[in-house]
This record gives sequence, structure tokens and C-alpha cells, in this order.
Amino acid sequence: MMMLTRRFILGALSAFFLAPAAHAQDMPVYYTTDGVALAGYDAVSYFDGAKPIMGMPENSVMWKGARWHFASQENRELFESDPRAFAPQFGGYCSYAMAMGTLKSTDPNAWQVVNGRLYLTHSEAIEKIWQQDRAEYIHLAEENWPVILYRE
Repeated sequence: MMMLTRRFILGALSAFFLAPAAHAQDMPVYYTTDGVALAGYDAVSYFDGAKPIMGMPENSVMWKGARWHFASQENRELFESDPRAFAPQFGGYCSYAMAMGTLKSTDPNAWQVVNGRLYLTHSEAIEKIWQQDRAEYIHLAEENWPVILYRE
């Protein structure tokens, strides 16, 4: 009982103090040292069920402080029309690590689309662990995001 009360109070305080940071437009995005999101892969290409396709710098757009590359002008336009529909959850940080309460980089080839949302993990080995209880890991990651960003 004491732990539930403490967790509730901490959660309420975090929500109160971090409320402005909880808006999606303020969320940072994980990107490589050259400032490119998804290591240059086309975010839209993840949603066709096949492997992701590498984007091209000439079909790029700036969004959330990162440059996003696309394989075609059409994919760029789709992304620009609704970036949140195609951008990875948790700013592109590892979904499993976020569930565990930490930030980790991601491998753009370790991914899944679940209920129309893109989730990335740190590696293909971590992706296999994440798949074992996806719903719970997504739930935990959503609780930790964005609080963990400002704790690091």
C-alpha cells in the first residue's frame, strides 16, 4: 500500500512539473551524429510491411531538430502531411529500453509496426525480447516517456 501511494505521488508530481514537456511537439528525436533520423532510412517505408528502404538526402525534410530522408518525393510528402503518423514512437529511442526506464540508441533494422505505430529497438536480439510481451513493454514505455528524457 505504501509503495502504491508513493508511486502515485511521484507520478502526480512528475506529471505536474513536466506537463509542458509532455506535448508531442516538444519531444526530442534520437538521431545519428550527422543529425539524420532513422540513420537515413525512410520512415514511410516501414509501413508497407517489407523491409525499410534507405532514403536519399535530396528527398529530406527537417522535423523535430533532425533531418529525415525519404526514398521518394511521394514518401516525403506523405510524411510532411502527418509526421506523427510515420515517426517512430518514443522519439526513435529503443522501445524496450524506454520500458526499462533508460534511453538507448536504436538499430533501424530492429523494428515493428504495432497498431499503426512504429517501434524501434536497440538490436534484433532486444527486439526478440520485446516481442515476448509487446503490450506490457509499450505500456511501461508510455509511462516512462517523456519523464525519462528530463531525468537523464
